[in-house]
Amino acid sequence: MIWPAEDLWQALVAWQPGLTVEVLPQIDSTNTELMRRARAGQNDPVLLVAEAQTAGRGRLGRPWHGQAGEALTFSLGLPLMPRDWSGLSLAVGLCLAQSLDPEGALGVRLKWPNDLWVAQAQTSDGWGKLAGVLIETALTAHATPEQPRYCVVGVGINIAPPQEPGLSTTPLGLQQLWPEATAPSTLTQVALPLLKTLLAFEREGFAPLQALFNARDALHDRPVRLSDGRVGTARGVDLDGALRVDTAQGRERITSAEVSVRLQ
Repeated sequence: MIWPAEDLWQALVAWQPGLTVEVLPQIDSTNTELMRRARAGQNDPVLLVAEAQTAGRGRLGRPWHGQAGEALTFSLGLPLMPRDWSGLSLAVGLCLAQSLDPEGALGVRLKWPNDLWVAQAQTSDGWGKLAGVLIETALTAHATPEQPRYCVVGVGINIAPPQEPGLSTTPLGLQQLWPEATAPSTLTQVALPLLKTLLAFEREGFAPLQALFNARDALHDRPVRLSDGRVGTARGVDLDGALRVDTAQGRERITSAEVSVRLQ
């Protein structure tokens, strides 16, 4: 594959001085690699792309493997110091959805807290999973609480229709929505908006994005089941990105650190 690394670097470095772009043919996980570097004291901003991942990870440690040409897998790492980290994964997911489907015509929606779903009538639950986000942070060597944390935003986007039966949500490839899609062209679409989103989040947090997220919320007004057994109806997210769920006990705020959420 031919990657537009030079063009991407020129676009990104104008917003984040010192940022580098690396494309590797294969690695265990782009997130794991940047976290290793951060713990070793390397906290330079970098966009790390892998043509293939052998041990990619999703939320709660779930595997996310990407074969060359079949998926876009990358991580963007940079020091960040927002006042509040709440809602960052939602901001990233919203950015990806807007970049891939600006007008919403393709039906790309957000499944709280960190997946991109598309309505698919032929699947058992009516949805297909297009992409996922994994965010990790690390204190660099000799860091103090007043210094930024190194934030690693990992993104996995299915390009070709995946052949992975048995998953809780049927996977979907971007080429099923946009046949011309490739991993390099998709990276060009999403990389700069993602960097701008992270920088804006550092200044403003999630609150300015609440209404935009709720407009694309795949769970809104739907019955959901939490991983701790509670059931209720999802009512969008609040100003810091917590999911509001109406249960028999009343309205509850659910944070991504507490439980996972599935449609009933």
